[in-house]
Amino acid sequence: MTSLPPLPAIHIRRALRPGDLGYIAHLHGQLYARECGYGLHFEGYVLAGLQEFAEQYDPAKDAVWICEHEGRMVGFLLGFHRADVLQLRYFIFEPAYRGLGLGKKLLQEFVAFMREKHYRKAYLWTTREQAAAIALYTRFGFQLTEEKTSVAFDKELVEQRYDLLLAA
Repeated sequence: MTSLPPLPAIHIRRALRPGDLGYIAHLHGQLYARECGYGLHFEGYVLAGLQEFAEQYDPAKDAVWICEHEGRMVGFLLGFHRADVLQLRYFIFEPAYRGLGLGKKLLQEFVAFMREKHYRKAYLWTTREQAAAIALYTRFGFQLTEEKTSVAFDKELVEQRYDLLLAA
């Protein structure tokens, strides 16, 4: 078994660089195929969303948190502006980097960014299969607001929307 790096050895980068978004698509496609059985349509969905983000990226309204260890991306979270609402997307970690508190740290930074930029609302879409992530989202105050069955990722699943409303 490989020993996990201590949390201080992991750097959180806030600046987006060329190649980052392509790697996020690759990571999603690879991990979700292996862990959840998602097909090529899922990777296409991720690519389409990342293209939209790349075309509309505004550092004054959007944010990225990129976890790196020894110069390699091991985790990611993106906050994408949608008018006066912030969408949480692409929250992912390499398996060896889960359970270290990085998810909690990135969500704390996401909420701090919301407050700094005066967003009162945020939302995300996930699937019912993502139990660990959902538990973390709900600990931060996200509430389930919508469910729908889907075969969009080449298998039957339940997509879920979670919303967060910050107190004024």
